[in-house]
Amino acid sequence: QVQLVESGGGLVQAGGSLRLSCVVSGLTFSGIRTGWFRQAPGKERKIVAAISRGGGSTYYEDSVKGRCAISRDNAKNTVYLQMNNLKPEDTAVYYCAADRPYRIGGVASTQSDYDYWGQGTQVTVSS
Repeated sequence: QVQLVESGGGLVQAGGSLRLSCVVSGLTFSGIRTGWFRQAPGKERKIVAAISRGGGSTYYEDSVKGRCAISRDNAKNTVYLQMNNLKPEDTAVYYCAADRPYRIGGVASTQSDYDYWGQGTQVTVSS
């Protein structure tokens, strides 16, 4: 059974930091591409960041470049999203995503690339 379990969300003041974690089980972690998406109230779910299987390639949505860093620890089956200098517009539910193992391609930056999703973790940034 495939499970993606996010943690690390919460309430933070503008300018603060959070580190989201996503533990993946039921998949060969080293064979999957992973990403973080977010969905704000009344808006579509959108990519935040993505990382290749080996961690050597990354993708960031323009609004988070320079403020966020995605990483993964293949030994711990975990993908992280470090978010710094948070802004109120970062408020959203953040979702971890993974694709099927060994699909062809590098970094996966669109929703259709992904097959498995976590339940989401709420990030709220107060002004």
